[in-house]
Amino acid sequence: MAKIEIHRITNANVYLDGQSLLGRAEEVQLPQIKAKMVEHKALGMVGTIEAFAGFEKLEGKIKWASFYADVLKKVANPFKAVQLQVRGSMPIIVGGSVNREAPIVAMLTVVFKSLPGGTFKQHENVELETEFTAYYMKLTVDGQDVTEIDVLENIYKAGGVDLLAQYSANIGS
Repeated sequence: MAKIEIHRITNANVYLDGQSLLGRAEEVQLPQIKAKMVEHKALGMVGTIEAFAGFEKLEGKIKWASFYADVLKKVANPFKAVQLQVRGSMPIIVGGSVNREAPIVAMLTVVFKSLPGGTFKQHENVELETEFTAYYMKLTVDGQDVTEIDVLENIYKAGGVDLLAQYSANIGS
């Protein structure tokens, strides 16, 4: 009988253009890769279907712990893409004990689209949140490529297989 294997991620570090931001970000929301589906109906079909037509825009957020001038200077420029990396360690629990820890890495190319002014409250930390749009994202879990999307290069990989390779060849890109 197989034992239950539990994967937990409870912390991470953020890097901006290779610079560690350890302790500076409170929360990171990575983009959701969401297929854009369009309705198709035609004479002779007994129903309506939805078919793949591309991907929705990739958006995410970072909640910052405070004002950091070096970070905000990069965030303030919507004309320059930056490299964003989120790295975590995932303990794998088997039989109640940590069997091993595996890395989880998200690599992104993003452009920030908001510069926070901050929310100030008495006796509370300032709340700052930046939103970004991503052009590229790759997610690797335990050394295995899970997904990779590059909207400017027409690449979408799942499990290392480029699912848009034939499409790209067909349109000559």
